[in-house]
Amino acid sequence: MEDRIRETLVGLLAAIERADSDAIAGAAARLDDYVAQARGALDPRLAHFLERRSYPKALQLLGGERGIPAGSCGGGR
Repeated sequence: MEDRIRETLVGLLAAIERADSDAIAGAAARLDDYVAQARGALDPRLAHFLERRSYPKALQLLGGERGIPAGSCGGGR
């Protein structure tokens, strides 16, 4: 599942750069579906980033990067 999420995130971020609204909507919907399908199996931080649409952070996490700042997703709004 994480491989599919990573691929979808890469495609989504590329679609955002191209301003391709159809591709953006499709990728966002797929990510929502992945979270709904695999919520219990996903790393809780990954699920949090995906639900908050913090896509660059989700991609960082899937890439194995450490040091993603805690509390910077805007949860206190």
